[in-house]
Amino acid sequence: MDIKELLENIKDYEGKNVTINGWIRNNRDSKTFGFIDFSDGTCFKHLQVVYDDTLKNFAEVKKLLVGCAIEVTGCIVKSKGNQDYELKAEKITLVGNCPADYPIQPKRHTREFLREVAYLRPRTNLFQAVFRVRSVAAYAIHKYFQDRGYVYFHAPLITASDCEGAGEMFQVTTLPLDKLNGQIDYGKDFFGKMTNLTVSGQLEAETFALAYKKTYTFGPTFRAENSNTKTHAAEFWMIEPEIAFCDLEGDMNIMEDMLKYIVKYVLDNAPDEIDFFDKFTEKGLKDKLTKLVNSAFARIDHEEAIKILKEAKVEFEFSPEYGEDIAKEHEKYLTEYFDGPVFIKNWPKDIKAFYMKQNSDNKTVAAVDLEVPGAGELMGGSAREENYDKLISRMTELGMDPKSMDWYLNLRRFGGCPHAGFGMGFERLLIYLTGVDNIRDVIPYPRTPKACDY
Repeated sequence: MDIKELLENIKDYEGKNVTINGWIRNNRDSKTFGFIDFSDGTCFKHLQVVYDDTLKNFAEVKKLLVGCAIEVTGCIVKSKGNQDYELKAEKITLVGNCPADYPIQPKRHTREFLREVAYLRPRTNLFQAVFRVRSVAAYAIHKYFQDRGYVYFHAPLITASDCEGAGEMFQVTTLPLDKLNGQIDYGKDFFGKMTNLTVSGQLEAETFALAYKKTYTFGPTFRAENSNTKTHAAEFWMIEPEIAFCDLEGDMNIMEDMLKYIVKYVLDNAPDEIDFFDKFTEKGLKDKLTKLVNSAFARIDHEEAIKILKEAKVEFEFSPEYGEDIAKEHEKYLTEYFDGPVFIKNWPKDIKAFYMKQNSDNKTVAAVDLEVPGAGELMGGSAREENYDKLISRMTELGMDPKSMDWYLNLRRFGGCPHAGFGMGFERLLIYLTGVDNIRDVIPYPRTPKACDY
């Protein structure tokens, strides 16, 4: 039996015998009895196992150490002095022993230390909570889109296109590195051309949106950015919906609706974990998330955002300027100014990607970023340029070769239509949901510069 099932129906099992399997979190013993803090990972809560010298192997059970895997059979009884339940053991069998040098002991470990033993950290309270919320949030994302008729699209991980134009991509090659001498003859390589690990599945997702109307990707993406900040990793997961016959306003409606749905789903389905985070990682987290679900998201143009920042009675480290991006401190101010999430839309085209729809002023594009309190930018999206000639013109302006992306351009020739989409970094969402502020601690095995140990 699982502890989750047992605890959810505990009154039904009072006075009955059950058998459970799991691991010892702590074992406290005295001369004639002992208590085991017992967990099987099926829920965030633990179960107390009580044993005494009536056990045939009492002496051996007293010596069992933290980390041991055991099977326990016994009777569910009420704890003395309170209304909690515990398992009065009648039989305890050792399934897997654990030595005294087991790294995860019943004390508080630093997150830095736990990253060094990432294969064991899911056994701690913090990471039990983090990775369960990761699982619940992932399910919520799929449920949101599946319930609304979106087709789940698996974007290729190996690609010959650079969606962002950043150039910070991992190259894929089968050529022996010791013979390259800094030069790669791509004609002799596996694909016959330069290929990379993808930074986004958006461009390919557009092909499915123009066939199924509504599609979404949810998968790993990669960026070879030599950064050691709390929000950057070389491997991360992205959610990228694409919707045909949709404009920027419709795109923002979906972004807002999706985020509120996911947050509420996590609040409703991981309450113990959220309470834990609220107590130990970010005071007020639960109120912050509840407030977001009930908020009306503000919508302002980039030009208006800069005007607000310039008129602010605040001395920013970086001066806000028209035609430029905004800094973290600006994002924070704007969410405080509006007391909630803020959509910043219609950005200067010179700082945005080539595929974004050009506005009639020829200076801005129909792009949007969503800023949320306490986290800054959480999502970014745009209407896509559906005009074939405008798209070619923009690519030429940026020095891109239209011939290298004829398949993408042909989407505009072969029954093209207005369409829009957005992207959300899954780990960035998890940072927001948990209050755990480092991306290395919300992904099971983080890939960062000089770190790929498992």
